[in-house]
Amino acid sequence: MNICPLCNGFRNASFPCSQCGNLLEDSGRIIDYFDDYSAYMQIDDMKKIDGIKSTLSEHECAHLFYCVHCNTEEVKLIKE
Repeated sequence: MNICPLCNGFRNASFPCSQCGNLLEDSGRIIDYFDDYSAYMQIDDMKKIDGIKSTLSEHECAHLFYCVHCNTEEVKLIKE
């Protein structure tokens, strides 16, 4: 069983914003933003429809990162 180290609090990640260079804040899994119930669905089932081909097969968790300085949103793939 693969688990995301960010979702489970094992580690933090920081990435520079591609627009302004400031640090991005982790806003959680992108699949949690799909609808009101997506956070309660099976993760592997949601990865089949997240729009990213590699998340299920490569054991990646797609996280939304946000820059509070320039309002840029970036999706980063975290290895599970």
